[in-house]
Amino acid sequence: MIGKIIGALVGREIDRGDGSGGAKGALLGMAAAGGLRRLGPLGMLLGGGYVAKKAYDRRKASRGPRGY
Repeated sequence: MIGKIIGALVGREIDRGDGSGGAKGALLGMAAAGGLRRLGPLGMLLGGGYVAKKAYDRRKASRGPRGY
C-alpha cells in the first residue's frame, strides 16, 4: 500500500516537470511503483527520498532567495 502511494507521488512529480498534465504521469508512476517494489525496501527509500527532495526544493523556491 505504501508502495502505491509513493508510486503515485513519484508520478505526480514527473507530471509536474512535464507541465502538460494528463495520463503520462500516472503511467510513469505505475511503472515507477513496480520498479521500486522490485528493489524492495531500498526502492521505497529511494522513491520516498526523491519525493521529499522535490517537495523541499519547491518549498525553498517559494520562500524566496533569503528564506524569509
